[in-house]
Amino acid sequence: MRLGRSVAFVCAAVLGFCTVSAGALPSQAAAVRTEASNLSVPWEIDFLPDATALITERSTFRVLRLSGSGASVLRRIQDAVGTGSTGGLLGLAVSPHYESDKSVFVYYSTTVDNRVVRLTGDSAPVAVLAGIPRGEAHNGGRIAFGPDGYLYVATGDAMAGPRAQDLISLAGKILRITGDGRGAPDNPFPTAPLVYSYGHRDVEGLAWDDRGHMYATELGDEHWDEVNRIEPGRNYGWPVCEGRCAVPNSSFVDPLIQWNTEEASPSGAAYYHGNLYVAALKGQRMWRIPVLEDGELGEPGSIYQNYFGRLRAVVAGPDDRLWFSTSNRDQRGVPGPQGDLVMSSTG
Repeated sequence: MRLGRSVAFVCAAVLGFCTVSAGALPSQAAAVRTEASNLSVPWEIDFLPDATALITERSTFRVLRLSGSGASVLRRIQDAVGTGSTGGLLGLAVSPHYESDKSVFVYYSTTVDNRVVRLTGDSAPVAVLAGIPRGEAHNGGRIAFGPDGYLYVATGDAMAGPRAQDLISLAGKILRITGDGRGAPDNPFPTAPLVYSYGHRDVEGLAWDDRGHMYATELGDEHWDEVNRIEPGRNYGWPVCEGRCAVPNSSFVDPLIQWNTEEASPSGAAYYHGNLYVAALKGQRMWRIPVLEDGELGEPGSIYQNYFGRLRAVVAGPDDRLWFSTSNRDQRGVPGPQGDLVMSSTG
């Protein structure tokens, strides 16, 4: 965790409140509060109906539960494994019907695939969707329930770019499924019933604005990272195009936003108070992008640049704060004395 010298912290050892002095942060930032510390690559954050936060740790394979009394292990995924630099326990999504079904969904890597499973109480995990190709990198992993109630699953190309253009493969796609793993009935491809969009390299962020427009962040290869507006049945170009196509091609959808990879390596995304927030890994900042009424995006601006290191997850919390996590223990960052953090702010 990289902080300016004037940053002042008052924190509990494992879970507590931490305020960053206003003079230490960019003028756009209000007080930043530490919700949890001493974590190991917190990859996703979601909330139960009672506002309790759940967090996945990529490399320990633990689902953590945060409460006023501290952090506790809700579940350890026994068959999860790392896959080099990006695999492990990744996405998490609380069922929209949690109060009746008590279910939480997670995405993780095994020795043979990436998969989505349903966790319910102390019962054994139930595989909802298995057989997603896995690789040393490009494992995707973000999952989220959309406003339509379906579960969206972002997959990577598993380091085999042509898979992204192959509708039969689950790699390099955004999938849209029911809670039991079937394709949503109005998905666009009858012969590929799980697929919602394709031509993706490595999607790690999913978000919807208040008008239902869907956005996804995508890590590029050597040149361009992307933010795309996702529409059913569309082809987003990888591996033919990285970023905007050099030669216009009506078969592909160009990104709304592109950055060079030094500025971004985008991971999580969240819609909050009229802006799309994108957590940047290599870019070590949070991008804040105005969302316009027609679903287009305005000029990006950045906050927290080089203050907290690599940022991974970002989500609008039930407390009307923006929650986000660092990823400095992922072998590419520089962890501080409190390890990885989950923090919140008012954007």
